[in-house]
Amino acid sequence: MVAGLLGAFAAAVCYGVASILQAVAAHRTHAADGLDPRLLIRLFTSWPYLLGIGLDGFAFLLSIAALRSLPLFVVQSIVASFLAVTAVLGAIFLRMPLRRPDWIALLVVIAGLVLVGLSAAEDRTVSVSNAERWGVLVAAVALGGLAVPLGRIKGARGAAVLGTIAGLAFGAVAVAARMLPGPVGVDTLGTLLTDPSTYALVLAAGVALLTYSTALQRGTVTQATAPLVIGETVAPALVGLLLLGDRPRPGWGWVAALGFVLAVAGALSLSKHGDLTR
Repeated sequence: MVAGLLGAFAAAVCYGVASILQAVAAHRTHAADGLDPRLLIRLFTSWPYLLGIGLDGFAFLLSIAALRSLPLFVVQSIVASFLAVTAVLGAIFLRMPLRRPDWIALLVVIAGLVLVGLSAAEDRTVSVSNAERWGVLVAAVALGGLAVPLGRIKGARGAAVLGTIAGLAFGAVAVAARMLPGPVGVDTLGTLLTDPSTYALVLAAGVALLTYSTALQRGTVTQATAPLVIGETVAPALVGLLLLGDRPRPGWGWVAALGFVLAVAGALSLSKHGDLTR
Protein backbone atom coordinates (compact mmCIF):
# COMPACT_ATOMS: atom_id res chain seq x y z
CA MET A 1 0.00 0.00 0.00
CA VAL A 2 2.88 2.38 0.81
CA ALA A 3 4.40 1.65 -2.59
CA GLY A 4 1.04 2.45 -4.19
CA LEU A 5 0.85 5.81 -2.40
CA LEU A 6 4.38 6.70 -3.46
CA GLY A 7 3.60 5.68 -7.04
CA ALA A 8 0.46 7.85 -7.12
CA PHE A 9 2.38 10.88 -5.80
CA ALA A 10 5.15 10.30 -8.37
CA ALA A 11 2.49 10.11 -11.10
CA ALA A 12 1.11 13.48 -9.96
CA VAL A 13 4.56 15.05 -10.25
CA CYS A 14 5.01 13.65 -13.77
CA TYR A 15 1.55 14.81 -14.85
CA GLY A 16 2.24 18.29 -13.48
CA VAL A 17 5.46 18.68 -15.44
CA ALA A 18 3.82 17.20 -18.55
CA SER A 19 0.91 19.66 -18.41
CA ILE A 20 3.30 22.62 -18.56
CA LEU A 21 5.21 21.13 -21.51
CA GLN A 22 2.03 20.23 -23.42
CA ALA A 23 0.44 23.64 -22.87
CA VAL A 24 3.53 25.40 -24.20
CA ALA A 25 3.62 23.12 -27.25
CA ALA A 26 -0.12 23.44 -27.96
CA HIS A 27 0.03 27.24 -27.94
CA ARG A 28 2.98 27.20 -30.34
CA THR A 29 1.22 24.90 -32.84
CA HIS A 30 -1.21 25.90 -35.60
CA ALA A 31 -4.73 25.67 -34.19
CA ALA A 32 -7.07 22.94 -35.40
CA ASP A 33 -10.56 23.56 -36.80
CA GLY A 34 -12.86 21.20 -34.97
CA LEU A 35 -11.57 17.96 -33.50
CA ASP A 36 -8.76 17.18 -35.95
CA PRO A 37 -6.51 14.16 -35.29
CA ARG A 38 -3.87 15.85 -37.48
CA LEU A 39 -3.28 18.20 -34.56
CA LEU A 40 -1.56 15.35 -32.75
CA ILE A 41 0.67 14.78 -35.79
CA ARG A 42 1.76 18.42 -35.71
CA LEU A 43 2.28 18.31 -31.95
CA PHE A 44 4.45 15.21 -32.24
CA THR A 45 7.01 17.32 -34.11
CA SER A 46 7.45 19.47 -31.00
CA TRP A 47 10.04 18.26 -28.47
CA PRO A 48 8.22 19.78 -25.44
CA TYR A 49 5.09 17.86 -26.41
CA LEU A 50 7.01 14.62 -26.96
CA LEU A 51 8.69 14.99 -23.58
CA GLY A 52 5.32 15.72 -21.99
CA ILE A 53 3.77 12.63 -23.59
CA GLY A 54 6.67 10.53 -22.36
CA LEU A 55 6.11 11.78 -18.82
CA ASP A 56 2.36 11.14 -19.21
CA GLY A 57 3.07 7.56 -20.24
CA PHE A 58 5.37 6.99 -17.29
CA ALA A 59 2.82 8.57 -14.94
CA PHE A 60 0.11 6.34 -16.38
CA LEU A 61 2.15 3.21 -15.64
CA LEU A 62 2.72 4.46 -12.10
CA SER A 63 -1.00 5.07 -11.62
CA ILE A 64 -1.88 1.60 -12.94
CA ALA A 65 0.57 0.11 -10.46
CA ALA A 66 -1.00 2.22 -7.68
CA LEU A 67 -4.49 1.02 -8.66
CA ARG A 68 -3.37 -2.54 -7.99
CA SER A 69 -3.13 -1.78 -4.26
CA LEU A 70 -5.29 1.31 -3.69
CA PRO A 71 -8.95 2.27 -4.31
CA LEU A 72 -9.78 4.52 -7.24
CA PHE A 73 -10.83 7.47 -5.07
CA VAL A 74 -7.42 7.50 -3.38
CA VAL A 75 -5.38 7.31 -6.57
CA GLN A 76 -7.51 9.85 -8.46
CA SER A 77 -7.48 12.42 -5.65
CA ILE A 78 -3.68 12.15 -5.39
CA VAL A 79 -3.29 12.40 -9.17
CA ALA A 80 -5.47 15.54 -9.13
CA SER A 81 -2.73 17.22 -7.10
CA PHE A 82 -0.73 17.57 -10.32
CA LEU A 83 -2.26 21.05 -10.49
CA ALA A 84 -0.26 21.96 -7.40
CA VAL A 85 2.90 20.79 -9.18
CA THR A 86 1.90 22.79 -12.25
CA ALA A 87 1.35 25.92 -10.15
CA VAL A 88 4.72 25.66 -8.43
CA LEU A 89 6.59 24.95 -11.67
CA GLY A 90 4.74 27.76 -13.39
CA ALA A 91 5.85 30.16 -10.67
CA ILE A 92 9.48 29.05 -11.04
CA PHE A 93 9.90 28.65 -14.80
CA LEU A 94 7.03 30.58 -16.44
CA ARG A 95 6.97 33.70 -14.27
CA MET A 96 3.48 32.95 -12.92
CA PRO A 97 3.95 33.98 -9.26
CA LEU A 98 1.80 32.37 -6.58
CA ARG A 99 -0.50 34.74 -4.74
CA ARG A 100 -1.66 34.28 -1.16
CA PRO A 101 -4.89 32.46 -2.23
CA ASP A 102 -2.73 30.11 -4.33
CA TRP A 103 -0.54 29.24 -1.35
CA ILE A 104 -3.65 28.63 0.76
CA ALA A 105 -5.06 26.37 -1.95
CA LEU A 106 -1.74 24.52 -2.10
CA LEU A 107 -1.85 23.89 1.66
CA VAL A 108 -5.48 22.73 1.35
CA VAL A 109 -4.48 20.21 -1.33
CA ILE A 110 -1.67 18.87 0.84
CA ALA A 111 -3.94 18.60 3.88
CA GLY A 112 -6.59 16.79 1.84
CA LEU A 113 -4.07 14.34 0.41
CA VAL A 114 -2.71 13.59 3.88
CA LEU A 115 -6.24 12.73 5.05
CA VAL A 116 -6.90 10.58 1.98
CA GLY A 117 -3.61 8.76 2.46
CA LEU A 118 -4.33 8.10 6.13
CA SER A 119 -7.78 6.70 5.29
CA ALA A 120 -6.54 4.38 2.53
CA ALA A 121 -7.13 0.67 2.97
CA GLU A 122 -5.43 -2.15 1.13
CA ASP A 123 -7.38 -2.78 -2.05
CA ARG A 124 -9.20 -6.07 -2.36
CA THR A 125 -9.98 -8.14 -5.40
CA VAL A 126 -13.51 -7.52 -6.66
CA SER A 127 -15.27 -9.54 -9.31
CA VAL A 128 -16.13 -7.35 -12.30
CA SER A 129 -18.97 -8.49 -14.55
CA ASN A 130 -18.80 -8.57 -18.34
CA ALA A 131 -21.57 -5.97 -18.39
CA GLU A 132 -19.38 -3.57 -16.42
CA ARG A 133 -16.39 -4.24 -18.69
CA TRP A 134 -18.50 -3.59 -21.78
CA GLY A 135 -20.04 -0.59 -20.05
CA VAL A 136 -16.73 1.25 -19.74
CA LEU A 137 -16.03 0.54 -23.44
CA VAL A 138 -19.44 1.93 -24.40
CA ALA A 139 -18.70 5.00 -22.29
CA ALA A 140 -15.38 5.51 -24.10
CA VAL A 141 -17.09 5.23 -27.49
CA ALA A 142 -19.81 7.66 -26.39
CA LEU A 143 -17.22 10.20 -25.23
CA GLY A 144 -15.46 9.95 -28.59
CA GLY A 145 -18.77 10.48 -30.39
CA LEU A 146 -19.66 13.50 -28.24
CA ALA A 147 -16.23 15.04 -28.77
CA VAL A 148 -16.73 15.39 -32.54
CA PRO A 149 -19.62 17.92 -32.54
CA LEU A 150 -18.41 19.59 -29.33
CA GLY A 151 -15.02 20.09 -30.95
CA ARG A 152 -16.55 22.81 -33.14
CA ILE A 153 -17.13 25.10 -30.14
CA LYS A 154 -14.58 27.92 -30.12
CA GLY A 155 -13.01 30.08 -27.47
CA ALA A 156 -13.10 29.68 -23.70
CA ARG A 157 -16.37 27.76 -23.84
CA GLY A 158 -14.83 25.25 -26.21
CA ALA A 159 -11.80 24.88 -23.93
CA ALA A 160 -14.06 24.16 -20.94
CA VAL A 161 -16.29 21.70 -22.84
CA LEU A 162 -13.39 19.79 -24.37
CA GLY A 163 -11.56 19.86 -21.03
CA THR A 164 -14.61 18.19 -19.49
CA ILE A 165 -14.63 15.48 -22.16
CA ALA A 166 -10.89 14.97 -21.64
CA GLY A 167 -11.37 14.66 -17.89
CA LEU A 168 -14.15 12.08 -18.28
CA ALA A 169 -12.02 10.18 -20.79
CA PHE A 170 -9.04 10.16 -18.42
CA GLY A 171 -11.45 8.94 -15.75
CA ALA A 172 -12.55 6.13 -18.07
CA VAL A 173 -8.88 5.21 -18.50
CA ALA A 174 -8.53 4.88 -14.72
CA VAL A 175 -11.70 2.78 -14.43
CA ALA A 176 -10.62 0.53 -17.31
CA ALA A 177 -7.19 0.08 -15.73
CA ARG A 178 -8.87 -0.90 -12.45
CA MET A 179 -10.92 -3.51 -14.36
CA LEU A 180 -8.01 -5.18 -16.16
CA PRO A 181 -8.13 -8.92 -15.40
CA GLY A 182 -4.56 -9.19 -14.14
CA PRO A 183 -1.05 -7.77 -14.31
CA VAL A 184 0.13 -6.83 -17.79
CA GLY A 185 2.63 -9.33 -19.13
CA VAL A 186 3.40 -11.77 -21.92
CA ASP A 187 1.58 -14.58 -20.15
CA THR A 188 -1.62 -12.51 -19.81
CA LEU A 189 -1.54 -10.95 -23.27
CA GLY A 190 -4.18 -13.31 -24.68
CA THR A 191 -6.59 -12.53 -21.86
CA LEU A 192 -6.03 -8.80 -22.16
CA LEU A 193 -6.66 -8.83 -25.91
CA THR A 194 -10.09 -10.39 -25.41
CA ASP A 195 -11.12 -8.09 -22.57
CA PRO A 196 -13.35 -5.06 -23.44
CA SER A 197 -11.71 -2.95 -20.72
CA THR A 198 -8.39 -3.15 -22.60
CA TYR A 199 -9.92 -1.54 -25.67
CA ALA A 200 -11.80 0.94 -23.49
CA LEU A 201 -8.48 2.00 -21.97
CA VAL A 202 -6.81 2.53 -25.36
CA LEU A 203 -9.79 4.35 -26.91
CA ALA A 204 -10.39 6.58 -23.88
CA ALA A 205 -6.69 7.49 -23.75
CA GLY A 206 -6.78 8.58 -27.40
CA VAL A 207 -9.95 10.64 -26.88
CA ALA A 208 -8.47 12.26 -23.77
CA LEU A 209 -5.20 13.13 -25.48
CA LEU A 210 -6.84 14.72 -28.53
CA THR A 211 -9.55 16.63 -26.66
CA TYR A 212 -7.15 18.01 -24.05
CA SER A 213 -4.64 19.13 -26.68
CA THR A 214 -7.43 20.85 -28.60
CA ALA A 215 -8.79 22.44 -25.42
CA LEU A 216 -5.36 23.92 -24.70
CA GLN A 217 -5.53 25.67 -28.07
CA ARG A 218 -9.04 27.02 -27.53
CA GLY A 219 -8.31 28.80 -24.27
CA THR A 220 -5.90 29.09 -21.40
CA VAL A 221 -4.41 26.19 -19.53
CA THR A 222 -6.72 27.17 -16.67
CA GLN A 223 -9.88 26.95 -18.74
CA ALA A 224 -8.90 23.56 -20.13
CA THR A 225 -7.60 21.97 -16.92
CA ALA A 226 -10.20 22.97 -14.32
CA PRO A 227 -13.03 20.85 -15.81
CA LEU A 228 -10.53 18.08 -16.56
CA VAL A 229 -9.75 17.75 -12.86
CA ILE A 230 -13.43 17.39 -11.98
CA GLY A 231 -14.05 14.75 -14.64
CA GLU A 232 -10.97 12.62 -14.00
CA THR A 233 -11.36 12.71 -10.20
CA VAL A 234 -15.03 12.66 -9.25
CA ALA A 235 -16.46 10.32 -11.91
CA PRO A 236 -14.05 7.37 -11.43
CA ALA A 237 -14.18 7.79 -7.66
CA LEU A 238 -17.98 7.37 -7.75
CA VAL A 239 -17.65 4.34 -10.05
CA GLY A 240 -15.13 2.78 -7.68
CA LEU A 241 -17.31 3.33 -4.62
CA LEU A 242 -20.61 2.29 -6.22
CA LEU A 243 -19.55 -0.56 -8.53
CA LEU A 244 -16.03 -1.76 -7.76
CA GLY A 245 -16.20 -2.18 -3.99
CA ASP A 246 -13.68 0.54 -3.10
CA ARG A 247 -13.75 1.35 0.61
CA PRO A 248 -11.66 3.38 3.08
CA ARG A 249 -10.35 1.93 6.33
CA PRO A 250 -13.14 0.89 8.72
CA GLY A 251 -14.32 3.94 10.63
CA TRP A 252 -12.37 6.33 8.42
CA GLY A 253 -15.08 7.07 5.88
CA TRP A 254 -15.60 10.65 7.04
CA VAL A 255 -11.83 11.27 6.94
CA ALA A 256 -11.66 9.97 3.37
CA ALA A 257 -14.65 12.10 2.31
CA LEU A 258 -13.23 15.25 3.92
CA GLY A 259 -9.78 14.65 2.40
CA PHE A 260 -11.25 14.00 -1.03
CA VAL A 261 -13.32 17.20 -0.94
CA LEU A 262 -10.36 19.27 0.30
CA ALA A 263 -8.00 17.86 -2.34
CA VAL A 264 -10.40 18.48 -5.23
CA ALA A 265 -11.47 21.93 -3.95
CA GLY A 266 -7.86 23.00 -3.48
CA ALA A 267 -6.92 21.69 -6.91
CA LEU A 268 -9.77 23.59 -8.54
CA SER A 269 -8.74 26.76 -6.73
CA LEU A 270 -5.16 26.27 -7.92
CA SER A 271 -6.38 25.79 -11.48
CA LYS A 272 -7.40 29.46 -11.47
CA HIS A 273 -3.79 30.45 -10.99
CA GLY A 274 -1.83 31.93 -13.87
CA ASP A 275 -2.48 31.44 -17.55
CA LEU A 276 -0.18 30.63 -20.45
CA THR A 277 -0.73 32.99 -23.33
CA ARG A 278 0.02 32.56 -27.02
